[in-house]
Amino acid sequence: MLSIDPTQIATKDLHQYILAAVAPRPIAFASTISADGVPNLAPYSFFNAFSSNPPILIFSSNRRVANNTTKDTLKNVEDTGEVVINVVSHNISRQMALTSIEYGPEVNEFIKAGFTALPSERVRPFRVAESPVQMECVVDQILPLGEGGGAGNLIFCKIVMMHIAENILTETGRIDPHKIDLMGRMGRFYYARASGDAVEEIVQEVTRIGIGFDGLPPGIRHSKVLTGNDLAHLASLPSLPSHEEALALVGEDERAQKAIAGPDSSTELQRYAKEVLGQNDVLRGAALAVLSV
Repeated sequence: MLSIDPTQIATKDLHQYILAAVAPRPIAFASTISADGVPNLAPYSFFNAFSSNPPILIFSSNRRVANNTTKDTLKNVEDTGEVVINVVSHNISRQMALTSIEYGPEVNEFIKAGFTALPSERVRPFRVAESPVQMECVVDQILPLGEGGGAGNLIFCKIVMMHIAENILTETGRIDPHKIDLMGRMGRFYYARASGDAVEEIVQEVTRIGIGFDGLPPGIRHSKVLTGNDLAHLASLPSLPSHEEALALVGEDERAQKAIAGPDSSTELQRYAKEVLGQNDVLRGAALAVLSV
C-alpha cells in the first residue's frame, strides 16, 4: 500500500490524490456578483450540505496551487455576502466545465457559457435557469484554512430560498435521482453521472438493532462465497431464522431442495443465497444461508 506523509509531497500531487480518493463530490455551481455589478459563475467540488436547521451549505474556494492567487468568487462573496448555489445536471455539464476557464473579473461567465441569467428573489446574484435546483444563499461566515497555495476558504451559505424544477419530482413530490441526473466530480478530468444503473438503493433501518457480523455463525461469517456486502444484509437482521423457520421460508423451491440434497450443499446454498441477497430478498437469503451450516 502506498503511504503518503502530506508534509513530504508536493501540494499539487497531494491535491490530485485527495481529489481522486474523495470522490465523487457534488458540484456547487456558484453564482455571485461583484461590487460593481458584474455577474460571475464558477464550479466548486469541495462542497456539501451540512445542516437542515438552519439550512447550511458549505463550499471551499481554494487558493490556486500554482500561484497562490484567489478566485473572483471569493472576492465577490467577501464584498456582497451573497451567492446562489445551482446544481449541475448532465445536460449542462459541458457548459459548466467552460466556466472553469480563468476568465478575468470583468467577464460574465453566463454569457461565455451560454446560460440564462434568472433574477433571484432574495439575493442579488442571478440563478442559472438551466439548473434544475437553485438555492439562494446569504453568507454566514468565511473561514480561511491557510495562506499557502491550495489552502481552502470555507464559505458557509445559509439557504434563504430554494427553487426546484417540477419536472424532476416524483408523484409524491420528492426529487427523482434519475430525473435530476446530477453530475459529480472525481479526480483530474473525471466525472460521475448519478442516474440510471449508477444509482443503487441501500435501504437500512436504523432503529431496528441488527445482530452484526459478530452475531453470524462462523460457517456464514467465514464463507468463501458470501462477500462483506452479502454478510451485511444478514447482519442487519435482528435475528436469523431457526433451521425450521428457514425450511419453511424456502418451501418447495426446487433449486434449494436440490442443493440441500447435493454433495456440496453448503457451497451451493451459499451461492444461491448470494443471488437472492443481491435481489434484496434478505429473509429468503438468510434462510438459505442458515441451511448451509
